Amino acid sequence: MTQRVRFASFFILVSLFIPLCAFSQNLPDVTTVKDLPATESPSPKYQRLGPVSIHQQALVLHGGGAASTIQSGTFGLPFSRANVISVPTFAASFISRGQTWQLNMMGTAPWNGVSTTIPAQILAVSLRLQNANLVNFTNVSVAPFVTATLNSPNFQAANYSTGAGIQFGDAVQRAEFFHKMKAGWHTNLHPATIVHSITITVPRFMTVNVNGFSTQVQTYFTQTTSDGRTAVFLLDQFFNQQIFNIVADEINAGRFSTNALNIALLPNTFLFSLNAEGGVGSCCTLGFHTFFTDSGVPKESRWIFAFASWISPGVFTGFQDVTALSHEISESLNDPFVNNQVPAWQFPGEAGTCQDNLETGDPVEVLANPSFAVHVSGMTYHPQTEALLQWFEQKSTSTAINSAFSYPNTKTLTRGATAFGPLSCP
Repeated sequence: MTQRVRFASFFILVSLFIPLCAFSQNLPDVTTVKDLPATESPSPKYQRLGPVSIHQQALVLHGGGAASTIQSGTFGLPFSRANVISVPTFAASFISRGQTWQLNMMGTAPWNGVSTTIPAQILAVSLRLQNANLVNFTNVSVAPFVTATLNSPNFQAANYSTGAGIQFGDAVQRAEFFHKMKAGWHTNLHPATIVHSITITVPRFMTVNVNGFSTQVQTYFTQTTSDGRTAVFLLDQFFNQQIFNIVADEINAGRFSTNALNIALLPNTFLFSLNAEGGVGSCCTLGFHTFFTDSGVPKESRWIFAFASWISPGVFTGFQDVTALSHEISESLNDPFVNNQVPAWQFPGEAGTCQDNLETGDPVEVLANPSFAVHVSGMTYHPQTEALLQWFEQKSTSTAINSAFSYPNTKTLTRGATAFGPLSCP
């Protein structure tokens, strides 16, 4: 039976990322991607990582160890934050398939009617690409996308059926709890602030382990987008060792904090994994979310973190501007500690696939029209429609706003998820 799993355990540098399965999309012509020796067509996808210890960064950098991972199948276990320092969270639950499923979500309980404000601390990351002559460099700056990102529906107010003058993530959360919340309940990301701007120098080649041999592989490939920007297809192994050590530096410098949603924003940067021959295999990861942990005694500190790329038009059909960022923000709000288990479900229209966690963006990302147009700040943005909590309950009726299973486009998912069979994925 085919299994589709969109999240992976953390990695050791010398090994390959566990590839994520591709899904059908109208994709860019692979021949237009410069020098791309792809063995499969690129397609947009996301990722879910287990927690990362800030004390393991040196080991990760040198390939000496791996971080702990969230174990699957731990449904029905209550979560206690008594010894955790992190963002405010509340407990929720639902009953499905004879089990009570315990959840932990960002913010305060909807039935208390309290508004919660969580800082969004953004690291702006530009790229400096070593050219083919190995002498000169090409700069790919994130600067042209920073203001547009800050002005997007993720951080600015727009009108939705769940409320007027609210942020996108808040609108989705209110749809889930519309008939349980008190009117004043909101979960806001404010202020949205660029806390640091950095540039990563990307070598043309790097040496990795391929089938037990040290092999020199190309670290990146480029494509010109329809608006004339440069899209960078970046080797995930290089990105991982860079970004996770950079995040540790931001934490140590106090620019990322435990009470915030910490975000790394990149310009048109999409990750690929190597295939068995050292060429491009699975591509292209647009974002992921996780948390970094300092498992101290008596209290553990947790920094919620998300990576997302701005997406220029013409790279992927249905994915543009803040599609990836909205996806990761909504998933972080719904599952900040990446441990919310739900009964195993199948991707819409893909029989035999399996996933068993509360990744609200994943069921929609495989569909033909995943985004939803929102007009704000004088622009039209394309955040992603999210599967609501009620979709994961696998019931025939929904308790969400207007009996919806997805939001803001309530017609994207018209019924609850199809059960995989067993309560958890194999």
